Amino acid sequence: MARDDAGVPVTLSEPQVSLLGPVDEKMLESLACQLGAIDDGTDPVTLELTTLGGDAELGRRAMLDIEGTRARLRPRRFVFLGKTVVYSAGVTLMSGFPRGDRYLTRDAVLLIHSRQLEQDVKLSGPIRSSLPLLRAKCHEIETGIDLEQQAFEKLIAGSQVSMDELLEKALYNWYVPAEEALKLGLVAGIV
Repeated sequence: MARDDAGVPVTLSEPQVSLLGPVDEKMLESLACQLGAIDDGTDPVTLELTTLGGDAELGRRAMLDIEGTRARLRPRRFVFLGKTVVYSAGVTLMSGFPRGDRYLTRDAVLLIHSRQLEQDVKLSGPIRSSLPLLRAKCHEIETGIDLEQQAFEKLIAGSQVSMDELLEKALYNWYVPAEEALKLGLVAGIV
């Protein structure tokens, strides 16, 4: 049984919400159904997640749904349990939980990386018509960077990881084993 920072036992053995697979529309639908089915009890609620990642925007949406559910359940406790792998958009989802309510299994690994973009931009025609296309692409990239930073701020809140450190490591796919995540204060405990 895991214990939180104050030594209070946290039951993680029977998750009420279980998510496995890519962070995609199917997972988001499953999350909504499972969150809606949480009873009105007083026991802590646990969400378990195993994912190799997925769509960054759907990870952000899941994070918002979790934050809304946490507010609805208050003062009932809602905790996160990452199992085996919590990669990419899964880490964004995890960011919907404050550090004190995040747990990992001993074998778990987080993958934290910058948002990805793979796109060709083809310019053709009058040069004046190319400028709006380039400005639109710059705005898309700037917005993506802002959204990435917002999720990163939630991820590192209360931890020993600075934003500068995170931004540097995220450029090169930062794999964080459970023990390291605990030492850095990204999670409250390991089970």
